[in-house]
Amino acid sequence: MANQKQPRWTFQWKELYEEVIDTGLCTGCAGCVISCPHDVIGYEHAPGAYKPFHLEEELGTDNCVHGEKGCTSCTRACPRFRDWETEAEMHLFDRHRKPEELSGVYKDVLLTRASDSTVHELGQDGGLVSAILIWCLDNGIIDGALTSHLENDGENGNSWKAIPALATDKESVLAGAGSRYTYSANTLAINEAREKNLESLALVGMSCQTSIAPVMWNRKVGKAGKTIKLNIGLLCSKSFDDSIFEELFWAKYRLPKEEMTKMNIKGVFQIWMKNGDYHEINLKECHAWTREGCNHCPDFAAEHADISTGGIGKYNDWTLTVVRTELGRQIIMRMLEEGIIEGRPGDSDPDAIELMHKLAAKSRSRWPDWANSSARVGLPQYQG
Repeated sequence: MANQKQPRWTFQWKELYEEVIDTGLCTGCAGCVISCPHDVIGYEHAPGAYKPFHLEEELGTDNCVHGEKGCTSCTRACPRFRDWETEAEMHLFDRHRKPEELSGVYKDVLLTRASDSTVHELGQDGGLVSAILIWCLDNGIIDGALTSHLENDGENGNSWKAIPALATDKESVLAGAGSRYTYSANTLAINEAREKNLESLALVGMSCQTSIAPVMWNRKVGKAGKTIKLNIGLLCSKSFDDSIFEELFWAKYRLPKEEMTKMNIKGVFQIWMKNGDYHEINLKECHAWTREGCNHCPDFAAEHADISTGGIGKYNDWTLTVVRTELGRQIIMRMLEEGIIEGRPGDSDPDAIELMHKLAAKSRSRWPDWANSSARVGLPQYQG
């Protein structure tokens, strides 16, 4: 039987605003921003915002002149518009996720860490992501990486505000090492990559960001996503608004952000200070600062990345590594063979895998009943 012709895609900013932004489904990933060929979508990277908005005023904030003329790039790039999950799955895996695959489709799960002591020390939970980027740059697989750095706050040094950044060598990769737990739309660094005429990029981002490229590819958005060759996803249940530093960490605990050197989440919010002090803050206290764009996100496990990574489990200096695509497998296998990273079987920490599945199910339960149902497949309460 011949393939049925797909109906013409006519959805534009008007539908994106009504169905994703105005309803709270928008994660702030900025996929619509980087795909807009007319540069009429802005983005506010500030506390309480992290959302795209329309720059032109002719038709108001909820419609677009170019969309009325047939431009559909923004909806084609949005990883929360309509049936985004199954479209990305079909492009990456040529099949839909099964109900039992709440953490997404994958090939292997293992524990890894960087062999290089500097990368291991500066990176988070073993330094795998930094090791991958450095190795891929050294081997010509990529010529740049869309990641994040900490904004420099002048005399005070780092402000702990994560901002999009382009990394092109070991030094700039390591400058972005470590976790922030606040949000950065790393995709926005693609503008600098375009100015430098870079052609092969890695995207390091939270789950919402790593769905952008396969959704773009499946919906044929054009050249916007063609330079993204490698997707590295970060396991993520939520991120926090930047205001948490002033309104909780400083106001209640008198922890100045300029004195912080490292943070992590292991059941509690862990903070290390320059003077060597260590502090733990109950996560329940942090919930009030959950970024609005995370409230409905169903993807904990970065299900559309080539490689998904996270620091969960009993081994603090090893990274739980979920290999999803053949590209991801080839990279991890070659790095293991060359001794760039160390590895051990994932089932050496079965609790970490179980926790990933548990947190994945919890995140999927946040996806609203009124939105496209594919993201809720596999949940006990899902009735089809």
